[in-house]
Order: sequence, then C-alpha cells, then structure tokens
Amino acid sequence: MLGEGNVAHTAMSGNGTTAGDDPLQTAVWRLRSRACWADAAELLQSATAAAALQRAALLVERCLYTEAGWQDAEDALRAAEALAHTDEERGAAACERGYLAYSATLHAVRDRADEARSALGRAAALITPGSPGRALLDFRRGLIAEKLTRSPQSARAAYRRAHAGATAHHDPLLLSSTWRHLAGLALREGELADARHGFAESLRIREELGYLVGTAPALVSLAETEQEPEASRLREEARRLFRLLGGVPTWLAAHLTPPAPGATATA
Repeated sequence: MLGEGNVAHTAMSGNGTTAGDDPLQTAVWRLRSRACWADAAELLQSATAAAALQRAALLVERCLYTEAGWQDAEDALRAAEALAHTDEERGAAACERGYLAYSATLHAVRDRADEARSALGRAAALITPGSPGRALLDFRRGLIAEKLTRSPQSARAAYRRAHAGATAHHDPLLLSSTWRHLAGLALREGELADARHGFAESLRIREELGYLVGTAPALVSLAETEQEPEASRLREEARRLFRLLGGVPTWLAAHLTPPAPGATATA
C-alpha cells in the first residue's frame, strides 16, 4: 500500500489538528480531515509566511490523496517559498517541496526522486534538531527510504526518530503515521503481533482525532493482521468511509475491491 505520508503539520498547531480555540484553525482542520483541502486552503488568505506555508501544505497533501491538483500545489509552494525569511520557514518550505516531489514520484506523475532527496536535505540543514518540524522531516525522509530507495533499515531508523519527536512534541497525528509505517515494516518481516499493535494504535489515534480521510487506510492496514470475520468487518468499514469521502484516497481503491461472489475469505 502506498504510504499516505500524513502530511501537512507544518505551520499548523503542534498536534496537526486545531490551534486551541482558534476558530479559523478549527474550520481548517474540519475541512482537511474530510478531504476538503481546497476549501480549507481558501480560508487561509493572510499574506504571511505561516499562512502561505499552511496553504501549500494542504494542497500538497491533496496531491498525495487525490493524484490531482499538482499545479495548484506548485503555485502555493512557490508563494510560500517567496515569503519564507527565517531558517525554520525556509526549512519547512523545503520540506513541503520534497514531499511534493516524493508524491509525484510515488504516483508516477514524473520521476522527481532526486529533487525530493535534495529538498529534504536542504530542510535538514535549516530545521534545528529538536524543533517540531524536525519530526515531520524525519518521517518524510523515512518515506523516501522505504518507498523510493527501498531501504527498510534506513526507513525504520527515520521513523523511530520521527516517532520520538512526535511523542516529545505531543503531535498525535504524526504519531499515528509513525505507528502505521513502523507496523508496516514489522508486517513485512513477519512480526505479526508488533504490526497489529502499531496498526491498532494508528487507527485509535485517527478515530479519536476525527481524521476521517486517514481512517480508511488505517482500517485496511489493521485488517491485514486480523483473521476473519474481523478482517472483513474492518475492510467493510473502510469501504464505507471511502465512499463517504468520494473515493479518497484514490490509491486505496485497489485494496477495497470486494471479494468475488462465492469466494472463500482467508485468514
């Protein structure tokens, strides 16, 4: 299954959801969590580096989940890069640049793997160790190691650094992704108990946050570690959410094809 990345924490609140009682951030989170990235981005019209970066992050995330909107994301990212002045802002913009290039490569839109690695390398030179943005950067470097370089050992090390950073900075949404991707590596190595635990933690966090667009992938991942009838129940719930959100994430469709009539499900 494609790594959904879990995304655009940059310029959002520490936990990737809403910023305290800020009604704007609450509205942005609600739209984002329901796959309405363009609508969420429209709410962020302030000409500040933080707003521009958040808009770009939302539109980059939309590309990964929908395989569409690439030019809008590029335009928003260039605007964010133009407004970035501090090292942290420039590093965060570079992190989004690398993530967009990774997404384009992953979806075979265009091979931008070298650009992705270069941009995340720039981000690593600009984002200080221990900052909230560093955990997201580590996670995305793990994605490149796992999905593009095919280096599970490097990916695991990066995911573990991101996991520790997400824990330290109380970022549950990022934590849900580190749990999920560490569990995916465990599953490929036959460590079923560890995989089931990690997938269950990822699902629990996403359900608690109300992150609907990320819940269906979490359900499908957990189903891979369960026996029947639980596996089918989880997949059916994922199908329901997938239909509710209009077929997003697009790449999940291949994992939700109902079994042929009369087929026998296997554990």
